[in-house]
Amino acid sequence: MNTSDLQEATHHAGLLFEWAAAAVAGPIPDSVRRRAAIILADDIGAMVVGSQEPQVRLAQERYLRRSFGQGESTVFAAGAPRIDRVGAACANGMAITWCELDEGFRNASCHAGAYTLPALLAEAEARGRSVDEVVHALAVAYEVTARFAMAYPFPGFYVHPHAAFAALGAAAAVSLVRRHDAKRLQASVTGAASMSFAGPFNTAVNGALVRNAWTAAGAWIGMQCADWAEDGIGGGIDTPHEVFATSFRTRVVPEALSRGLGKEWSVTNGYHKIYACCNYAHAAVEASLKLREQTGPVTADQIANISVEAGPGGLALDAVEPSTVLSAKFSLPHAVAATTLLGSGGAAAFTQSTLGDPSIAALRRKVSLSAYPGAGPAPRDRPGKVTWTLNDGRQISALVEIPRGGADQPFDEATLIDKLARHTADSLPHAPAVLGAVIRGEREWLSRPWADAVAALSTGDRA
Repeated sequence: MNTSDLQEATHHAGLLFEWAAAAVAGPIPDSVRRRAAIILADDIGAMVVGSQEPQVRLAQERYLRRSFGQGESTVFAAGAPRIDRVGAACANGMAITWCELDEGFRNASCHAGAYTLPALLAEAEARGRSVDEVVHALAVAYEVTARFAMAYPFPGFYVHPHAAFAALGAAAAVSLVRRHDAKRLQASVTGAASMSFAGPFNTAVNGALVRNAWTAAGAWIGMQCADWAEDGIGGGIDTPHEVFATSFRTRVVPEALSRGLGKEWSVTNGYHKIYACCNYAHAAVEASLKLREQTGPVTADQIANISVEAGPGGLALDAVEPSTVLSAKFSLPHAVAATTLLGSGGAAAFTQSTLGDPSIAALRRKVSLSAYPGAGPAPRDRPGKVTWTLNDGRQISALVEIPRGGADQPFDEATLIDKLARHTADSLPHAPAVLGAVIRGEREWLSRPWADAVAALSTGDRA
């Protein structure tokens, strides 16, 4: 072990915990509040659309049957059922990443919203926190989570970030909602870090649906660790370093834990998705749609082969015969083939029916992957150049170096509210109006209990 790295890491981690415990109760810039509110809205939409998947429905019904105690927190699904906070956190955690439509963090492999929000919302509703307190807690919990991901980046795609950071993020969120002091926050987060699990990255590529359960398990672990911290049970300040640097063999950037705290906010470097697949595939999806704009609809028989040049993350998405919908979302061949033939990279391109579609399957087998030579550091680490070779010998290409949705090419709020409206229309029809008001910072909503806002998402009742 590098003793110098350990000493630096523990020093910077201590500064982060001290800052977070104070920041959650203090003011935050309005631009940060607004970004956190957008993440809140977008990820609730992801929970709702995920709740409609058959496996998620079964899992959520199990939580409802086994709920103990009073209904204190909401499951973001049809009917908005209320159950115990732990069950609600797990139910929403199961749904949030299922459709690959949740928000992500651009500067590290990390979906801090998905790791923090299931536990945060359940705890905040049960404790009667206000909408404003929810948004504040999200901004700070997101910061803690993203900074650990930046401080301990994986050098390759072998441990999935949902497995590595979900429990840590949930513990940070619950501790901050409870207004733990720095000592208890540290105990909670470091205890959760010790329970990170080595979920292989290829679990997603291979389509094992347990990958979608990691955010549910993380929510459960994080809530327990916050409880245990109050009992004096937690990790040590060196625990995260031991877990990530020593056990997981990550790189170490200790200064990332505290550099620019309060001035640089991670929520401002998030990205949003309108394509229902891994973000490393988005540039190739956009490039495929550009080619469709040039040619109009095409058939698999018209294309001899498709060459896709991608960054390192895209090259890991190499499944040609995805076995599940999840695997399809982590398959560049499927994403490109389905988008090419359907003219859409939305949820309709990643269904069970598209997996078995003979034309899409035939085109998947014509897709070859290679490294894009111009790939670089973020934000140019996720490029996609797609070249069609047609049967008449013609070649046409389209290049997207930076996919849309990040801070450099953000979707406007209207686009994200429209996305939310599509995903919640059947289950929580008033979500766009309520969460739009929260994004705009309307005091009528920010000062009210989060439970009131949640009730209004489905009923529209502002009483």
